[in-house]
Amino acid sequence: MLKNSEDVVRTGLNGAEGISRAESPAMQSPGPTSPRHDWTRGEVRALFELPFAELMFRAQSIHHANFDPAAVQISTLLSIKTGGCPEDCAYCPQSASHDTGVHAEKLMSLEAVLADARAARAAGASRFCMGAAWRSPKERDLDEVCAMVAGIKGLGLETCATLGMLTVGQAERLKDAGLDYYNHNLDTSPEFYESIITTRCYQDRLETLDHVRAAGIAVCCGGIVGMGETREDRVGMIATLAGLPAHPESVPINMLVRVAGTPLADAPALDPIEFVRTIAVARITMPRSMVRLSAGREDMSDETQALCFLAGANSIFYGPRLLTTPNSACDRDQALLRRLGMVAME
Repeated sequence: MLKNSEDVVRTGLNGAEGISRAESPAMQSPGPTSPRHDWTRGEVRALFELPFAELMFRAQSIHHANFDPAAVQISTLLSIKTGGCPEDCAYCPQSASHDTGVHAEKLMSLEAVLADARAARAAGASRFCMGAAWRSPKERDLDEVCAMVAGIKGLGLETCATLGMLTVGQAERLKDAGLDYYNHNLDTSPEFYESIITTRCYQDRLETLDHVRAAGIAVCCGGIVGMGETREDRVGMIATLAGLPAHPESVPINMLVRVAGTPLADAPALDPIEFVRTIAVARITMPRSMVRLSAGREDMSDETQALCFLAGANSIFYGPRLLTTPNSACDRDQALLRRLGMVAME
């Protein structure tokens, strides 16, 4: 009979027998130490390969040590400038390279954005995120976005934006306007990146993250899974994120939403358990980050989402759309959170 799970010798870690939690850095129990930034790919791979129950135990233990497990952050995402993006991201319906029926639109007005922000606040959102389909913002556009940021801050909401690549000066202007978070995802591993995007390189993304961090803006950075990548690519993505000098304060993990007209429209569906494993490994390696269960929830079962929360996800997007793709219905989200006994973070 197993008497103490902390003393049990586990098998299956990298195919080796006789490796205990105490002997492996990837198996050590969570404690009050500072988050690590030296995760190796081998250690991240070992986490992915753990028996599912063991992985969930570790993720839950770390989640409980750092967060209220019954609280979930509610964020709302609005596309303030839709379509016509010059980038060729294979997953994106807003790319001008793909025929998806999404047409280029002008930047929304300040009044319209603030109206949406007020509605989001009334629905229980604590963070309001804005997305614009740009490679990088023009200065005249940034003037308007900064006014939006200031107005949303005035409503008492946290602010987040994703506008493409930023210069140092642009990041500083957004900070001065009151921007709390900037989203700029790495998307996937460095090795798989060129299979998904050719109009910019991985280093471009890392440089924008550096500019955002230097300006004093919190970083929102994660990726997309289910794009035809291998588990090793998911290992590489998490290892890169966990190896940043400062972990992203928010880590969105997206399941690919397959859109007709994009190169990934027929990508094979990812096993839901593998998706949950990705959430759990993100939680373990970045213990104090908000791990956001992002795109793809509309096609997830309630059971899959519940497992994601158990694995350490503690943030969702709330509302009928994520930029241009559908999101889980609000009444479904409310019902699921009630069933799970979860509440919105203040």
